[in-house]
Amino acid sequence: MGIFRKSEEDIQAATLEELRQVVDSASLPSRARQVADKELAVLSKISPGTAEYTIGLTYIDYLLGLPWNKKTEDNLDLQMAGKILDERHYGLQQIKERILEHLAVKILVNHKKPGILVVDDERIALENIEPVLKKEGYAVSTADSGAEALKKIDTNDFDVVITDLKMKQVNGIDVLEKARSKCVDTQVIMVTGYATIDSAVEAMKKGAFHYITKPLKLGDVRAVVKEALEKRYYRRASGGSLLCFAGPPGTGKTSLGRAVADALGRKFARISLGGIKDEAEIMGHRRTYAGAMPGRIIDEIYRSGVSNPLLMLDELDKITQDFKGDPSSALLEVLDPEQNHEFIDHYIDMPFDLSGVMFIATANIADNIQDALRDRLEVIEFSGYTEDEKKEIALRYLAPKQINEKGLSDSPPEFTAEAVYRIIQDHTREAGIRNLERQIATVCRKIATGYVHNKETDKPVRVTPGLIEKYLGPRKYYFEVADEKNRVGVATGLVWTETGGAIIFVEAAKMKGSGELILTGSLGDVMRESAQTALSYIRSNAASLDIAEDFFKTQDIHVHVPAGAIPKDGPSAGTTIAIALISLLTNRPAKREVAVSGEMTLSGRILPVGGIKEKLLAARQAGVKVIVLPMKNKVDIESLPRDVKTGMEVIHVDNADEIIDLALMKS
Repeated sequence: MGIFRKSEEDIQAATLEELRQVVDSASLPSRARQVADKELAVLSKISPGTAEYTIGLTYIDYLLGLPWNKKTEDNLDLQMAGKILDERHYGLQQIKERILEHLAVKILVNHKKPGILVVDDERIALENIEPVLKKEGYAVSTADSGAEALKKIDTNDFDVVITDLKMKQVNGIDVLEKARSKCVDTQVIMVTGYATIDSAVEAMKKGAFHYITKPLKLGDVRAVVKEALEKRYYRRASGGSLLCFAGPPGTGKTSLGRAVADALGRKFARISLGGIKDEAEIMGHRRTYAGAMPGRIIDEIYRSGVSNPLLMLDELDKITQDFKGDPSSALLEVLDPEQNHEFIDHYIDMPFDLSGVMFIATANIADNIQDALRDRLEVIEFSGYTEDEKKEIALRYLAPKQINEKGLSDSPPEFTAEAVYRIIQDHTREAGIRNLERQIATVCRKIATGYVHNKETDKPVRVTPGLIEKYLGPRKYYFEVADEKNRVGVATGLVWTETGGAIIFVEAAKMKGSGELILTGSLGDVMRESAQTALSYIRSNAASLDIAEDFFKTQDIHVHVPAGAIPKDGPSAGTTIAIALISLLTNRPAKREVAVSGEMTLSGRILPVGGIKEKLLAARQAGVKVIVLPMKNKVDIESLPRDVKTGMEVIHVDNADEIIDLALMKS
């Protein structure tokens, strides 16, 4: 037993010694090195058979694997970045421009000469330091008194201030306090020929970065300035907007984020946040039990192997919360540039600098993101594609991709533009292109099956509209508006959903009763309130609408929005409900080719709504001829591409009275 115990102890000692050598050779930050040394000391005192020993070894191994100082250099070539974005994605011009603006800011910030202020009441000291720092490529300003330094700090931003400690009237401590109060990131280096422990302690307590004694060694000055600038570099280089791509599924949000990473030359990592309930998924688990793990943020950085990847936070609006915590609140520290340079994951239990990470979030509806979290993001809206854009994407990207994946490269079929239009109009109904790609994949599979059966691949197939009907079957979608007749009590509306714009029909019916308003169709609270508002507006203006003022006493009114299994909410349908009710009560048929969208108040004012481009795309696909929108949405219409508005008349109104004759047939 004694021999076995000795052998076990030798193995443990050898393992820990080998690990200690790895720790010594690793370039860990001082704090991480101290923690690793402390952990090794604890492990040397406990038995290898305990769970704590295994937990400790795993922890040290994880610390060694984190990329504390490893990072990639950004490739800040705007022309190359624009080329990559254009090659990967068709259209999206405004979004691409915003991304290139983001990169342009990074280029200017990274190439900006660091500003340095040198303060000394001895002219010879200024003359010695100034040319040395200018030779290093810094923008150097000088001040021969503390008072002059305060004026320059007031009107300029400096990265580093080098100041003499003892000066007449305004001394170096005053300059230090002024510089730090103006900008807490400014690094102040104190210089003095009368160094004492008390003066050094006071300067460091007030936030001085370093303390140099005279006579100065110019090599030391260069080294200290370089170190001070490195301390400030990451926060300056990574500062700027945190982007959030918001839009319907299948519009290219995630793939565009990957293209941005490739354009920058950064590693790409992605975290799907949909359905996350536990804040430990973000912040990590405390290292008090076997199986504890770091959070997803730190873990993705560990896997990427660099401290500055592009990290995509996918489906940010799908985060949920329960008794285990609120992951959205945990992300506040992660996405705040003022805090994330010292992010503490519960597992590693020490600060890790996230300021070099470029975060891009995605969401279907940005309004569903927690308010405080959304406030940290610049939301870039991804709207649905037009039919022309879908056609180009299909011919340039989707069809070649599916031809290659389905083994048809040797004899590639030729997709005609007419065939692609037939797929778009008859077999898909979406804002994005995912279902379009699935239908093209189905056609390619049918062709591949035909090749195998006939054993002939030397005759490429030309895909025409006739073949589309053969391969995909009869059309699945119709132009709801164009194929219907004008009816009393049925109005056409436009709404905005997570999957893009959509056409809805609001139906109203009346029957004998006691004045009850019945609402069906899986309507949310906001939509129910819109219906109540519309009815109250009609009752209060019954005389001007030629409706009996007591119409509600002896009859019930039922308002229904078809597709009852689909939940519906939002204020956009307020005007549509009002038009359906007025049509019902005045017996004037509603024009099916006229679609209405807008929030209505009790006084009949029409308030602006969102998702205008998506709504217009849905209206165009459904065959709508006239669209009635709030006057304040006119600016949204003017900024849209011309092809989105082609074939439709858009009318803007301020009041519900203006809509009645536009949307209803004459009595």
